[in-house]
Amino acid sequence: MCLESELHRNFYSVTLKNADRSQSALKITNKILSLSRLVKKYRMQGSSARWVLIHAIALAWLWLSISAVTRASHVMHTVNTVSTRVEQRYRTAYHFQPQKNWMNDPNAPMFYKGFYHFFYQYNPQGAVWGNIVWGHVVSKDLIHWHSLDPAIVPSEWYDIKGCWSGSATLLPGDKPAILYTGWANSSQQLQSMVVPKDATDPLLREWVKIPQNPLLIPEFGVNGSSFRDPTTGWLGHDGKWRILVGNKRDRRGVALLYKSKDFVHWVKAKHPLHSSKLTGMWECPDFYPVPLSGNEGLDTSATGPSLKHVLKVSLDDYKYEYYTVGTYLRDMDRYVPDNTSIDDENGLRYDYGKFYASKTFFDQNKQRRILWGWINESDSVSDDISKGWAGVQAIPRTIWLDSVTRSMLLQWPVSEVKALRRKKTLKQNMDLSSGSVVEIAGINAAQVDVEVSFDLPRLEMAEFENEVGVNSTAEQLCSRMGSAWKTVVGPFGLLVLASKDLNERTAVFFQIVRYRKELKLLMCSDQSRSSLLSDIDKTTYGTFVNHVGSFKEKSISLRVLVDHSIVESFGEGGKACITARAYPTLAISKDAHLYAFNNGTSTVTASKLIAWEMASSNDITLR
Repeated sequence: MCLESELHRNFYSVTLKNADRSQSALKITNKILSLSRLVKKYRMQGSSARWVLIHAIALAWLWLSISAVTRASHVMHTVNTVSTRVEQRYRTAYHFQPQKNWMNDPNAPMFYKGFYHFFYQYNPQGAVWGNIVWGHVVSKDLIHWHSLDPAIVPSEWYDIKGCWSGSATLLPGDKPAILYTGWANSSQQLQSMVVPKDATDPLLREWVKIPQNPLLIPEFGVNGSSFRDPTTGWLGHDGKWRILVGNKRDRRGVALLYKSKDFVHWVKAKHPLHSSKLTGMWECPDFYPVPLSGNEGLDTSATGPSLKHVLKVSLDDYKYEYYTVGTYLRDMDRYVPDNTSIDDENGLRYDYGKFYASKTFFDQNKQRRILWGWINESDSVSDDISKGWAGVQAIPRTIWLDSVTRSMLLQWPVSEVKALRRKKTLKQNMDLSSGSVVEIAGINAAQVDVEVSFDLPRLEMAEFENEVGVNSTAEQLCSRMGSAWKTVVGPFGLLVLASKDLNERTAVFFQIVRYRKELKLLMCSDQSRSSLLSDIDKTTYGTFVNHVGSFKEKSISLRVLVDHSIVESFGEGGKACITARAYPTLAISKDAHLYAFNNGTSTVTASKLIAWEMASSNDITLR
């Protein structure tokens, strides 16, 4: 057999066997063949010809071995990641996290036969990303969780390097199916499906991979190393199922659209559902309907004139998310954002802090849509390895369209979390004059649920003489001004996870500022003084809160969930949400304190403040 034929047969067959059908691998093969043709053309003999081909093959295999790491969005760690112990100091009491090791994206939440099912990206071997399987827990109330064996683990050529994120769809007959991304032996990402081994088992303890896998392989022109995170399916008017898969084309984020008659055999549509320039890779897309009024949820397949659609994407380049509200043109299979939605990295976010890879599902049990989101750590990799765990899930949130503006979403912790409330402290009509710091005592402030309403003084535009930086973002303003910056109204709010001497504190606060000739309500979560440790991320987060009408004699609400190292804040009934991490060295457990404060020049009144100590929701045993 000639050298060229032997090279083609051996190299190309190996790449196919390992599912590397990416255009890059084909290009390398063709380059090697070109070199072999040059050998023939110039009649290169002996060692010269052999050395050219040996070098070409070596380069090809080098590319194949490193591309999966360098081109993927996840970071592989070569250090020893196995922990010998699990440190409890910063572990949460009522947020979900596995007992040890790494966790990231929420996957395929659903309600099935009386149980809420939650899956998550999990490394069973250490506290850093890698060796990814699907962890699986079940619950009756979204708060108390029971751990089961991993649902999906790498076992086939199409997912041997990891079983990445995906979504669940309930097919006709109440049959659950999960689509997920498998990482093959190369940089290739492929979509496959699992179904329950026993659909009569309400706990869905075993899942099997169907023989038709992989179902979706990147076609010509599709970036195969950025092809992941299939959505929940929806049924179109033509009887065909539709799903989205996240992708990118150069720097354009893309939601690829696929159609199927049977949920097994999929065909890529001629055009994506939607895309946006300069946004980079769209991870974890989510597409669902919301009613124009009311806070009930809708099945993902719902259509009609009395609803809008939401498209959310997680931006791999920025490590945060944005969403738009718009119209799904079902006859054209196109999504068009409303002109009230900014369709790029400056768009609306579910959460302006640490909240990523989010996923919603329709809870048919209580007719609501529920949002999950991953809260990453703010410490170092070595810290995570030392403490034996990394990653927490936010408290599940009910999410719905604001019926007043019809241009933004509202979020609120699921009502079930109230069942954890224990003893409380109540303060009413508490005047907070300039410089006030008032402790809210009588509870364990390390795990607490606080709700407070602030009454503002009468305001006039003339009182705000100086504009804050018109070219600054809300986050930049929060970071630059901080909780000590005095203005006419604010900053005022809460100091959580605070030490007795206030050397450690996380400030969650509001401030009214004059910005671009308007009065704006600024909401901030300031972590700059959250810890005496120096090697952690203490980014301050912030956003402008949408409000209707003037601020004259207005009441502003704030709810904060504190759980040892997590601070989840909800402003103005869920119009703005900010999640943050804190790693105090003094304000730990019983030494954590809670304060209300006001650093503005005008008095603000806390008309009603209730703080509940929260019980733990440790892993449970099902009866």
